[in-house]
Amino acid sequence: MKIVVIDGQGGRLGRLLAEKLIQAGLGEDTVCVGCNALATMAMLKSGVRRAATGENAVCAQVRDADVVTGPVGIAVADALMGEVTPRMAQAVAQCGAQLILIPTNRCRIQVVGMRDMPMEQLAEEAAERVRTAANA
Repeated sequence: MKIVVIDGQGGRLGRLLAEKLIQAGLGEDTVCVGCNALATMAMLKSGVRRAATGENAVCAQVRDADVVTGPVGIAVADALMGEVTPRMAQAVAQCGAQLILIPTNRCRIQVVGMRDMPMEQLAEEAAERVRTAANA
């Protein structure tokens, strides 16, 4: 099972996701990819062992992923204040992995029907869905 966590900007959500996945015993299966070095460094602080940075890393890591998770913007070109390139968004959207995306209602993307929840709770819910996918 290969789980790819993608985040940008400060990497806070990605770090929370990685921490939850490690707590669930999925740390060895998890690769974190930051859209920038700051996001990657934040995710590394979670304790995850494998991480990379940038457009090519996103494209390469999602190619054989079983689950891809992160903010909804990772599948939208120019999201996360322009950090998600069209090539990255296309790679995420077209990969064969199950996508577990977190609707953060930021960066021009608003998801109708989303409950207003703290980021910690969003990360916990996403991690639970990844655990379910990993056990399927």
